[in-house]
Amino acid sequence: MSGFSTEVAAERAGVDAGEVMRLARLGILNGDGQYTDADIRRVHVVQALERAGLSIDGLAGLLRDGQFSLDFLDDAGFGVFAALGDSTFAELSERTGIPVEMLTVLRDVTGGTTAAPGDRVREHELEILPLIQYQLELGFRWQAIERSLRVHGDSLRRVAEAEAEWWRSEVQGPALSEGAPADDLGRRAAEISPRLSQASDRAVMAIYHAQQMHVWITNIVDGIAAALEQAGLHTREEQEPAMCFLDLTGFTQLTQERGDAAAAQLVERLNRIVQRISVQHGGRPVKWLGDGVMFFYPDPGAGVLAALEMVGAIAGAGLPPAHVGLHAGPVVVQEGDFYGQTVNLAARIGDYARPGEVLVSRPVLDASDASLINFEEIGAVELKGVSGVVQLYAARSRQPVAS
Repeated sequence: MSGFSTEVAAERAGVDAGEVMRLARLGILNGDGQYTDADIRRVHVVQALERAGLSIDGLAGLLRDGQFSLDFLDDAGFGVFAALGDSTFAELSERTGIPVEMLTVLRDVTGGTTAAPGDRVREHELEILPLIQYQLELGFRWQAIERSLRVHGDSLRRVAEAEAEWWRSEVQGPALSEGAPADDLGRRAAEISPRLSQASDRAVMAIYHAQQMHVWITNIVDGIAAALEQAGLHTREEQEPAMCFLDLTGFTQLTQERGDAAAAQLVERLNRIVQRISVQHGGRPVKWLGDGVMFFYPDPGAGVLAALEMVGAIAGAGLPPAHVGLHAGPVVVQEGDFYGQTVNLAARIGDYARPGEVLVSRPVLDASDASLINFEEIGAVELKGVSGVVQLYAARSRQPVAS
């Protein structure tokens, strides 16, 4: 297979031709005037090493002595190191008719530094372009398109960080602790990367499609309900949703006493419990807050039942006691997150709750099934950051709570 010339390789890597020739002389690049995609990846690695203040001459020495190898970058699984394309953002804007300030968002959502109109577009950024073009053709507002792209970028960044963490903890860390030569890591990466990358890609898409199924069903139901309503066959009962905040009591002190690693394990156990229970009651966690979680429930009464079950399950799991607050009302949704007075008041109610307590506002009580939940009036209380007083109620289950 023919490769790239020095000039083309430099353009694809985003460096000048002199840098490519320098790295070739050092033996870091494999090419002798004909370079490959793997050489482009080597340039990316060198740039990262230099930003980290590491010696490139030192790396070249390790490569010459056979103490280390970059051959693992030859594997196609490392194609995530995307090369630069031929077009700048400004040229792409002129060609597509999409304003350049919209196109530069591609760099933001893929984790890069903010792009200028004269910067060249990376190949993986170009793969996002057809989605934007079709959404614009359909008349989508740019605000909605950008919001969706940023949610994708943030969520997938977290996925990538989680993958990097298990690579360090399950592959790299054990190998180094056993005294394995550093070069073994490269050979190990080359050995497992093809299958691991393919399996990871399939798993991510499977999880994404499963999540799509859940939210698409909600849209389908809403659409059918609207059609039935127009035909006079259904009357929709408008019910405002509830926001719920759950926090662990004394988490900061526990972290100081047991350390960050122990605290992280507790949070992991907490997340498993609340994810399962919230979904069972028709809700979903929308934000993880370190020692707590924010939830959204279309049905406030179901949110109270879920909160009571969570508090019991958390206590049964040996975790620090949880305290919960719920409030129902209108919410604003932006970039997958929830905002507004309803959210703020629910958080303040959660802060006021004592360990093991579930406190709710009057709108939540009114939307709940009194045959399933007993409410004890706390009274009108003043909450930090909230003007006036708020009537609060402590929720108790009338049935045994599963743990």
